[in-house]
Amino acid sequence: MNAALEDAQRLLRRARADLKALRHMGDPESFDDNIYGFHAQQAAEKALKAWLACLGEDYPLRHDLGELLAALAAAGQDITALWTLTDLTSFAVQLRYDEIESGPPLDRQSMEAEIGALVAQVERLVQPA
Repeated sequence: MNAALEDAQRLLRRARADLKALRHMGDPESFDDNIYGFHAQQAAEKALKAWLACLGEDYPLRHDLGELLAALAAAGQDITALWTLTDLTSFAVQLRYDEIESGPPLDRQSMEAEIGALVAQVERLVQPA
């Protein structure tokens, strides 16, 4: 197995772990949006990096989901439906230093579905033939 595929599989395992955490954080009384948003961002970031690694592309060692999506687009991938994920970037960056004052509560059900679909899509790409 080549190193890029191994890297993609490693990243995908970590994305699945963050997605699993999301699935257990549905109650906003138990897990505030900052914590939920952080794990949502992490799951998306790792899945996007796994996708890039699977393609043999280098990925930036930063947390900017927009930058990762742009790299996928530059690699010829259709990421049109994923641009909404860029809203999660602040949960990885700003949360490290302060709370995020957000508007309306996060739509956890939609977010979990969107990130779950992304992880499933990348799983199909990463699975060895």
